[in-house]
Amino acid sequence: MASKSNLQSMDDVRRKAKKRGEKRYKCEECSRQFSRLDILKRHMRTHTGEKPYRCEECSKQFTQLSQLKTHMRTHTGEKPYMCEECNRQFSELGNLKTHMRTHTGEKPYKCEECSRQFRRMDHLKTHMRTHTGEKLFSCEECSRQFSELGDLKKHMRTHTGEKPYQCEECSKQFSQLGVLRRHIRTHTGEKPYRCEECSRQFNQLGALKRHMRTHTGEKPYRCEECSRQFSELGNLKRHIRTHTGESP
Repeated sequence: MASKSNLQSMDDVRRKAKKRGEKRYKCEECSRQFSRLDILKRHMRTHTGEKPYRCEECSKQFTQLSQLKTHMRTHTGEKPYMCEECNRQFSELGNLKTHMRTHTGEKPYKCEECSRQFRRMDHLKTHMRTHTGEKLFSCEECSRQFSELGDLKKHMRTHTGEKPYQCEECSKQFSQLGVLRRHIRTHTGEKPYRCEECSRQFNQLGALKRHMRTHTGEKPYRCEECSRQFSELGNLKRHIRTHTGESP
């Protein structure tokens, strides 16, 4: 039988090992090491695919109890995490942390191609497609491809004719939110785009760009018949009729 001094010595060894964060438990699949046996057991489910925790509402299964608890909030509507800046509430701590970056301005995810930074990893992944040219989303009607799901959804309205955005002033409907916002300025008179040369203001960015050509002298539209150049596309189209004889 072990003496009292020996038992005390063994306890001291365990405490020291724990203090050092010793990782005595090793995964035989990937050689990752853990300080506690229960953590190793949870980790093993990533290899076995075991999901012992089942949601009684929808039967979805999870590998960890904490995942099930988090999932249950989608049924209960519970949002225990609150932003101290704007009081917005979240069901997951990770979502709160991501939201906080809208207040702090933190953008921890950086594109290695152009150094642009993002608050969320999924935004970086979507951005990367502008460099790789990858287009994961394809239109079933015309096979046109898009790098973002949102762009595909907007494009689909050209086939369905859906116009989900309605002006509250005149009830006119639009297929895109951005087009509705520009239209609303015709009611409010808002002109957020200002020319830095003459301070003239415009309600659309495109109108400002066209106006800037009066200062720069830029004429990006060229007639293929006579090479004459124009600052606006409409002027080029009218000019082309002098060659085709087409009536307006």
